[in-house]
Amino acid sequence: MGRGYQMVLGSKPNILSFIGSHLLLCVLSVQIAFAIAIVTALNSGATAATDSPALTGILGSVAGGLILLAVWTAARGIRTQRKQRDQGRAISELMETVLDTSREWLWAIDDRGNFTFSSRTSTTLLGYDPAELLGRPVSTVIDQDELASSRHSVAGALGDRGSDWAGVVVSCRHRNGAPVWMEVSGKSRQDRDGRSTGFEGTSRLLPAQTVRTLLKERVRERIDKTVHSQMILTAFQPIHDLTTGTITGVEALARFPSDDGRSPDHWFNEATSVGLGGDLEFAALEAALHNTAKLPEHLYMALNLSPETCLDPRLPGFLEQSGLAVDRIVLELTEHLAVDEYAPLLAALAPLRRRGLRIAVDDAGSGFSSMRHILQLRPDIIKLDRSLIAGIDSDQGQRALGAAMVGFAKQIGARIVAEGIETQAELTAVTELGMTSGQGYFLGRPTIRPSDWAAWHKAYTRDSNTL
Repeated sequence: MGRGYQMVLGSKPNILSFIGSHLLLCVLSVQIAFAIAIVTALNSGATAATDSPALTGILGSVAGGLILLAVWTAARGIRTQRKQRDQGRAISELMETVLDTSREWLWAIDDRGNFTFSSRTSTTLLGYDPAELLGRPVSTVIDQDELASSRHSVAGALGDRGSDWAGVVVSCRHRNGAPVWMEVSGKSRQDRDGRSTGFEGTSRLLPAQTVRTLLKERVRERIDKTVHSQMILTAFQPIHDLTTGTITGVEALARFPSDDGRSPDHWFNEATSVGLGGDLEFAALEAALHNTAKLPEHLYMALNLSPETCLDPRLPGFLEQSGLAVDRIVLELTEHLAVDEYAPLLAALAPLRRRGLRIAVDDAGSGFSSMRHILQLRPDIIKLDRSLIAGIDSDQGQRALGAAMVGFAKQIGARIVAEGIETQAELTAVTELGMTSGQGYFLGRPTIRPSDWAAWHKAYTRDSNTL
């Protein structure tokens, strides 16, 4: 903690104290030297002037006065230095208290970006004891991409203000991996030649409401950039007719540019949270429809849309301008999304359904609203969720539920698509239960490569015995 005290107070008080103490020593030395010289002269009778009693008395008085002055000066100097030491100790103790109790994190880094000081607040805010950070790079607590952005912000602030900055927002990383949003202020440290030797400053935790607002702004910027720059890719996953072994359709799956492992669901959820869910869905829809010309003409394409986007008045015109026949389009409405009123949704979809558009309920069986969706929407296709298919070959209850769904689908004129088939045993089981369509990694993985899509022109390549 002494290093922290020194960082905060700086070196100027120490330099002044050093000069002051040595100046006092010089003055005392001169006074004592004069006194000794006078006493020596009086004792030795070195000059004729010393034969005069009056002069001798004067010199003796001067010598005595110098000695008394030296003693008084020394005593005063000792009291002053003692007072300064007491004040310094009090300031040091105060700084120790500040460093120990402050909610702001005090830190310093050298010109290589390694920590040279950290106050104890790092333990509370970031989960790192100060001793653990010393000598380690600042990237220990800030991700590389965030660090690059922060350096850019700091450089801009330094350019405007000189050697210090304030209010730069940085997303740090807690020891457990959680983000910690802070507002950072600091200044550049320089040596006597004006060369930078690092930075020092403080970081304070941002209020929760500020963080929420900031996150929304960042999400909005990222979604806007993705939508307007047409950076969305499309992966198609084949859907098989299990009775003939042919590929009859594909499901379009959006793929987003991301280095942080965010899933497509995460992107859509974030977009919805800032009011851009529809825009992102239309952008993904546009990317998928743009690639339909590269697909075999006999395949239908299933597109995932939320009920809100199905109600968007832009949808009919968008599908008409795509150039893809409406009877080759299947709109998949996920079971996870709530529908407050089915009548407006049914009314919006009715004209498209009359022209051949088909509706599928996606992820059926993964939640409690599956049957409500199916009963209200009367879909053409019911896609059974992977949770019902995984292990269906060995679970009697799942087999019974699967058989019931097949019977129910026949009663309402719908087809069953078994999603997430990943083993031969699962494929055999769903086929024996009468499910006529399926998709999954065992039958074909999603792919973004047009060469793979072109191969689906040969729609009868899979041996029906294997299926």
